[in-house]
Amino acid sequence: MRLAPLMLALGLGLAACAPTPQTPSAPPAADQGVYGARTDSGPNGEPIEIHAVRPAYLTDRNRRQLVPYNGPEAAGTIVVDPYARFLYHVQGDGQAMRYGVAVGQAGKNFQGNATVGRKHAWPSWTPTANMVRTQPELYGPLKGGLRGGVDNPLGSRALYLYKGGRDTMYRIHGTMDPSSIGKATSAGCIRLFNQDIMDLFNEIPSGTQVKVRTRAESLALEGPLVEQPNGYLAPAGGEMQTAEASAAQ
Repeated sequence: MRLAPLMLALGLGLAACAPTPQTPSAPPAADQGVYGARTDSGPNGEPIEIHAVRPAYLTDRNRRQLVPYNGPEAAGTIVVDPYARFLYHVQGDGQAMRYGVAVGQAGKNFQGNATVGRKHAWPSWTPTANMVRTQPELYGPLKGGLRGGVDNPLGSRALYLYKGGRDTMYRIHGTMDPSSIGKATSAGCIRLFNQDIMDLFNEIPSGTQVKVRTRAESLALEGPLVEQPNGYLAPAGGEMQTAEASAAQ
């Protein structure tokens, strides 16, 4: 059953790790390399078209890139920095692959060490029994779950973090709103461009170690940051490279 957009916005926008869905952006004309359009297999093997990421969203802080890494984590570790809005996949030899992320309110509800306990392509989402019980008019229509696909705001892939064998309810996932990457959002956990989470999903196994930084750890390693009027972060006291300048390079 396809739910009305208003129900999706109300129901999922308030749920942990479920950002408000957006209409996918139309693909740009030019090929964007790893950020170009892709055709993927949906939950039932049906083809799903993933639009290319608009060049305006591929700022220097948002674009996937290999960078020097001075953190203490071992190679293979995923490091989430919700305050700098980065995710690192540590490569070793003082380097890491860095991804820009969007951070929802739930993205700051966990810190410390965990593991990737589950991985799902085109994940479904189901409200908890408590959510259905306390707000039946909002979550009742979704109690059977929302199947994965273009209507599901978790996007193309999801990594589920566990600690001590228990689900932390912390998710690293894709998004149907690429314009949100690099920004703070009202709901959700940690979102990446669909192209980024798809490739990361293929690279890491279940059981991968994950470190979620505290604000103090972020400040020590990334330095102070300020939010610009356009919603992106920039080093305090420095100039941020604009989306237009990034796209022109």
